Amino acid sequence: MDTVQLTIDNKPVVVQKGITILEAASSAGIHIPTLCHMKLDDLNIENRPGGCRICVVEVEGRRNLAPACCTEVGEGMIINSHSIRVINARQTVLELILSDHPADCLICAKSGKCDLQDMAHHLGIREIHYKGEQSTYREDTSPAIIRDVDKCIMCRRCEMMCNEVQTVGVLSAINRGFNAVVSPAFEMNLDHSVCTYCGQCVAVCPTGALTEVDQTAHVVRALSDPSKTVIVQTAPAVRAALGEEFDMEPGTLVTGKLAAALRRLGFNYVFDTDFAADLTIMEEGTEMLNRLSRFLEGDKSVKLPILTSCCPAWVKFFEHQFPQLKDIPSTARSPQQMFGSIAKTYFAEKMGVKRENLVVVSIMPCVAKKYECGRDEFKVNDNPDVDYAITTRELAGLIKLANINFSKLPNEDFDLPMGESTGAGVIFGTTGGVIEAAVRTAYELYTKKPLPKLDFHELRGMEGIRQATIDFAGFPLKIGIAHGLGNARKLLERIESGESEFHAIEIMSCPGGCIGGGGQPYHHGNAEILKKRQMAIYQEDSNKKIRKSHENPYIIQLYEEFLGKPMSEKAHHLLHTEYFDRT
Repeated sequence: MDTVQLTIDNKPVVVQKGITILEAASSAGIHIPTLCHMKLDDLNIENRPGGCRICVVEVEGRRNLAPACCTEVGEGMIINSHSIRVINARQTVLELILSDHPADCLICAKSGKCDLQDMAHHLGIREIHYKGEQSTYREDTSPAIIRDVDKCIMCRRCEMMCNEVQTVGVLSAINRGFNAVVSPAFEMNLDHSVCTYCGQCVAVCPTGALTEVDQTAHVVRALSDPSKTVIVQTAPAVRAALGEEFDMEPGTLVTGKLAAALRRLGFNYVFDTDFAADLTIMEEGTEMLNRLSRFLEGDKSVKLPILTSCCPAWVKFFEHQFPQLKDIPSTARSPQQMFGSIAKTYFAEKMGVKRENLVVVSIMPCVAKKYECGRDEFKVNDNPDVDYAITTRELAGLIKLANINFSKLPNEDFDLPMGESTGAGVIFGTTGGVIEAAVRTAYELYTKKPLPKLDFHELRGMEGIRQATIDFAGFPLKIGIAHGLGNARKLLERIESGESEFHAIEIMSCPGGCIGGGGQPYHHGNAEILKKRQMAIYQEDSNKKIRKSHENPYIIQLYEEFLGKPMSEKAHHLLHTEYFDRT
């Protein structure tokens, strides 16, 4: 490895040739502030347009200040990252950014978690010396995401996520000079575009320019209405991240405290989406085995590979971008929507509650779930199966609003019957988890033998595209896994060209899967946080007494009492869906 030697703030440093000053300083434990720059190392995601100029440093012998995020190190460089000249430049640049930024921090959705706000505090900004006209744009509200472009600082992070990582291509820089901003083409509304509502733009936005549609007020009103029975489900990835909002270490499991907090908020029943994940495996796994059996019998009409369908952003992506492949994904609904359908039929009948008086609330790591529960096919007489979906961040805000001391809560269990789940349901929260859960059940149903092992490490990891071959009693089942829509696109193009050899593929929209969802606590570019969340998910799985979906006693009971069997006519009506050409 070629190295160079340089000096940063009077500290000798030896680093790899070709890296930036910012990376060299970080390796030496020297912090250089940034706004536009963001890097998630293990996911190969980096944004470094060098636009904000907050990271400028003084390089001896260079006339102008150098942006540390995009200036390569050189042999013998002498760098001062915090000289008076540098400090003055950073303060001036930040004041200029703030001069074209709304001063409504007190009511901004991002207040307290805003990188721009934190930077102003870090650089000691107490007064803005540059007064003048501010750029103004109309607010754009979609089913899931709000764009308040007056707060855009042109960091281009959202543009990078939308175009390079997700390959959706909705956001780009438009206009020139003072009026330049990141927006859909022709400043169209998001809901008129091919936006998937994955929320990755929201996850990386340093200001309040992009936020989720907040539905907590609707939930509070429902909880306050004595005529309503309000039940809640919580997704697997939430328990691995919620603690971060209460100053707990990333990856701290808070399953029991989560259930306790939801009860104290006033929900009548506290259930677990993991139950519905087990139900999803029964339906999706059966569908997969059905297709595979027909394929092995020589049926040429079988659509393979079967694609998982749990992620609403991924579903919207292929409806827009690959509608010609809409017969390939599983028809199984997502766990959120299966839960809502069963809650407003099976559970409502058991409780003697009318459908219109039962309110189903979801706690999700995902922004797209807000869009999903509003899709017309998931409504009965205009009454949605799931009424409201709020993010992990929104739930944290609600817990704080209710003055609940989250860290001191006791650990409590979910309610029965829809709170009982297996380890297979838990691992839905991370990339590779859905297909691993499906394999655990499909293997035993196909071979009629117990699994020799439960942990399929070959299906785990954080690589954007992974593949593995599982021995199904002599049949080599070829599995593909992708997280991030850009990686999904690569697999879909292989299917289109006839090059794919996979029998089944799992796709998740967000980097890392649901643990990196657009509604999770902000990671601020720290990939280690996603790794720790993933480890927590697998820990929860290993701690479960039952780790295979088909062994969940309450799933067995649900089929015996209500659904009959997987893929029955009733199950198909309540638990499956169809897809649409949105081109």
